[in-house]
Amino acid sequence: MLLVIDVGNTQIKLAVFEHDTMLFKEITSYAAWQNTIKKILKNFEKIENCVVASVGKLNIEDFLALNSNVKIHFISKESKFPFQNLYATPNTLGIDRMILATGAVLQYPRKNRLVIDVGTCVTYDFIDENDNYLGGAISPGIRLRYEALHNYTAKLPLLSIERPEKLIGNSTNQSIHSGVINGIAMEIDGFINSNLHQNDNFIIILTGGDADFLAERLKNTIFANSNFLLESLNQTFQYNQQ
Repeated sequence: MLLVIDVGNTQIKLAVFEHDTMLFKEITSYAAWQNTIKKILKNFEKIENCVVASVGKLNIEDFLALNSNVKIHFISKESKFPFQNLYATPNTLGIDRMILATGAVLQYPRKNRLVIDVGTCVTYDFIDENDNYLGGAISPGIRLRYEALHNYTAKLPLLSIERPEKLIGNSTNQSIHSGVINGIAMEIDGFINSNLHQNDNFIIILTGGDADFLAERLKNTIFANSNFLLESLNQTFQYNQQ
């Protein structure tokens, strides 16, 4: 069994895999991550390896300090990936985006792929049918948009995520919800449409913490899988063990 850990900007996602089957998944905070891992290792005694990918505040030394019998593996830019990285600044490409690209290549061979990860940020990653990583885009995620409206204005309230009742909001709150949720959905549809016009043999994968929430608001046909990063991290580990 393998424990995979995705250390994000705001939370930590963990999952237990046996080969390609996910047996367990949990989301935890930075304050509780050590106790969460200890609980998982206690409940799944057959875990032999742990693979970690981090874009957040934790590094490999934090995990080595757990003093467990599990072997810790850290996915980094020095790991093996099944694509050619044509990013103009490859050293600045986030490890999470590289892992998503790996999953897209391994799960959907010989296709043009657009992976859209809707989390703290919205990232767009394009990998062509010849397994060349070409780049993508980065924009603020849903929560960042709500927070920006509140933090950089004098009177707009900080709202929680809510589906807008209609496109035209008839109150300040409904206007904010429409602007944030409909705005991000239209942005994503715009990126998808532009790529569809330029490429054949195309597949779109939507993932991230807000993927399920947004999927029903998008006009385009997509594969929505909120666990795609965890699955891709599992596949990246297996690819590096070959």
